[in-house]
Amino acid sequence: MNDSVRRLTRFSSLFTVACGLVIVATAASAAPDHSDGAPAYEVPSYAPAYIRRAIESPARPAAQRARDANRKPAEILMMSGIKPGERVIEFASFGQYYTQLLSDIVGPRGRVYMFDLPYTEKRAGAASRAFVAAHPNAKYNVVDYNSVQLPGNVDIVYMVLYYHDLSINHIDTARLNGRILAALKPGGIYLIVDHNAALGSGRRDTQALHRIDPAVIRKEVTAAGFELVKESHLLADPADDHTQLVFKPAVRGRTDRTIFVFRKPDR
Repeated sequence: MNDSVRRLTRFSSLFTVACGLVIVATAASAAPDHSDGAPAYEVPSYAPAYIRRAIESPARPAAQRARDANRKPAEILMMSGIKPGERVIEFASFGQYYTQLLSDIVGPRGRVYMFDLPYTEKRAGAASRAFVAAHPNAKYNVVDYNSVQLPGNVDIVYMVLYYHDLSINHIDTARLNGRILAALKPGGIYLIVDHNAALGSGRRDTQALHRIDPAVIRKEVTAAGFELVKESHLLADPADDHTQLVFKPAVRGRTDRTIFVFRKPDR
């Protein structure tokens, strides 16, 4: 073998190794990060195919998929009863964790109405508009919730980890819940997930800790005319003593949470 052949053979070997390293690095960056100790999330075997496809879609950002184990999206989506072709409202859509899933599930015959307060524009406005540009079945609205005009004949309304923020932003919750009731079709679902504060604390910790006593949500939403269908502790965490700000590293993404499923009566 002459020197030219040897050099070519050596170059080919190094190139192959380099390509392999690039592939491994790319795969690692695309894979969910479970460095926080969270286990890999598995979609329940009984989940509908359209929910499984949305959650397992390769189009979902790795940062979102990394949160699935602590958020259990399939179980929560199933609690709402969402199906392809439905019209849904999502309050506080910034970040698009659920927005992406909702858009994929309802499909081209459905609709996702995103409603965010004006203060979110700086951090999420551009990303939300880009999301809508890429998902024709989504509509992005920046509006004061005290004057919001909601679409009618809606199947489901989602408010995930945000009900506590309503009072912080001086939103009249009674009036907003009434508007949500009016927007939903008879039998429509209003799903709320939020960070738990200590029982009996009311709204004492909403400003300082971004938490709310679940009893406040239950009382206010049923007072608007909704029926409580389910109160789930699927996202309960007994290690959370309800004394820390939800953004603190020790509890972020792992707070003790309650899931409420409310229903608009048929009558």
